[in-house]
Amino acid sequence: MSETFTKSMARNIYFGGSVFFFLVFLALTYHTEQTFPERSNASELNDSVLRGKAVWENNNCIGCHSLLGEGAYFAPELGNVFDRRGGETAFKPFLHAWMKAQPLGVPGRRAMPQFNLSEREVDDMAEFLKWTSKIDTNNWPPNKEG
Repeated sequence: MSETFTKSMARNIYFGGSVFFFLVFLALTYHTEQTFPERSNASELNDSVLRGKAVWENNNCIGCHSLLGEGAYFAPELGNVFDRRGGETAFKPFLHAWMKAQPLGVPGRRAMPQFNLSEREVDDMAEFLKWTSKIDTNNWPPNKEG
């Protein structure tokens, strides 16, 4: 290699690097598209899950909570709340009791508003949160309590 770094050498490195990383990007995109069906649980989508998602969106839950790492960090992550709060046996009763008890009124603590959701809406929200908990998230969130 010569002692001077020429413009043509710089151009070749720039274009060569750009092509290389573009090919890496395409390969990673292809890999993600191939493995996504295995990681998602789209086959378990039902009307209750879709209604629960609508409750989540209509009440702007993501304005305070994060779900699978997306959203605000004002309140806890809810991607794993189904597992944290009892799973199949205890989650729905927990969620019903939690939603009825809001706001808790603990001084100095962030308060969740009372949304006055119907029993069906809370059940649907529970189904939605159960569905999200079964998505393979590569161990997100990193700590159990979100």
